[in-house]
Amino acid sequence: MPSSSLAPPRPVRPGAVDSDRRRTSASAVLRSVLDHGPVARSTVARLTGLSPASVTDHCARLTSLGLIREAPGPRRSNGVGRPHVPVDLDGSRFVVGGVHVAVPYTTVALLDLRGRVVAERRLGHDGAAAEPARILAHAAAGLRALLADARGRTPLAVGFAAGGWVDRDSGTVVEHPLLGWRDVPVREVLHARTGLPVHVDGHARALVNGERLFGAVAGEGLSLLHLFAGNVVDAAFATHDEVHHGPRSQAGSIAHLPLAGGTERCDCGRTGCLQAELSERTLCRRAREAGVIHGSNPMHVLAAAAGGDADAVRLLLHRSRMTGRAVGLLLDVLNPDTVVVTEVGAIHREDCLAALREEVGPDRAAAVAPTSFPDSVLAVAGGSVALDVLYRNPLAVSPGKLRATSLSSASPLSSASPAS
Repeated sequence: MPSSSLAPPRPVRPGAVDSDRRRTSASAVLRSVLDHGPVARSTVARLTGLSPASVTDHCARLTSLGLIREAPGPRRSNGVGRPHVPVDLDGSRFVVGGVHVAVPYTTVALLDLRGRVVAERRLGHDGAAAEPARILAHAAAGLRALLADARGRTPLAVGFAAGGWVDRDSGTVVEHPLLGWRDVPVREVLHARTGLPVHVDGHARALVNGERLFGAVAGEGLSLLHLFAGNVVDAAFATHDEVHHGPRSQAGSIAHLPLAGGTERCDCGRTGCLQAELSERTLCRRAREAGVIHGSNPMHVLAAAAGGDADAVRLLLHRSRMTGRAVGLLLDVLNPDTVVVTEVGAIHREDCLAALREEVGPDRAAAVAPTSFPDSVLAVAGGSVALDVLYRNPLAVSPGKLRATSLSSASPLSSASPAS
């Protein structure tokens, strides 16, 4: 092709480059304080490769935004010289809201800047046919109630997570078959009801970010795979501190991967699809058939196993082994440094975690760990969506006040069909 046919390169505005550099540097400084605080500015400079002057400037900016503060008690190096006053996150001022919509209930929560759950509430769907406008309205009302009890805390943003196909860029749940949701503009609806910035993502990707920021492998820069096995089964993969989304955020959809040895009939007509085999709905149905429980709560299966019910133990071990088989398949494809699994048996029972690792195989078992958030995984999923955005661009922080809107007030979904 002649060179004259090539379009000339677009000029890069110096201001845009400077803005990107400031954002990247501020992010690196805040992440260093998160990972190592209380920490001296000189140490932050060493960790980030930024000049001491640049670190001092960014620390001043982050302090003025209320994200960090000087920690009490200046430290001296070898007892001589000027004291090093360390900086740390200011965990007392700000929170983010977290919303996670599961099949039977919605979890709303407030998280501090370290990803710790300040308050949490579970809102049952109460036979509302998972109608999205009503569920999102209840979620906004639940966040307002939590903030009313968390006096002195200022909300920065709301993070939303759910299973199914969730498009981060458009802020939309494109499809969630178990809820019957299609093309639900979650970001638009929650922003209209809260007045806060709203960030949306799938829950497996959200939990990868939670692990990356606040979990057992935080700050290690490893490639990380997360497998979420709840009612919905999906996965997410991160490398070089970036989570892979794919076109329209479709990456991680593994529901219909064939699982060797699977016997469960899937809605798609095939047998042994990964989600059909590993879903908590399948676990609970099998537990009901065995007379272990009468409802659809997997925690009741756990309770029965803890009480010595042999059938409950058998069902949990089988599910963990099959989850391990799925982990092995994903390890073969992606070869991550670490695999984090959210699966009820492996989270709460050592024998289930051992069975899962045994199925993965001795050479790779040490790479597999349960979630770092066993008691708050859904709350962390929602909040981590917002906290990931904060840590990537802390200079964009703009503290807000949750809008007080009526539960029955109009929303963009008020006349929409839940499956429209």
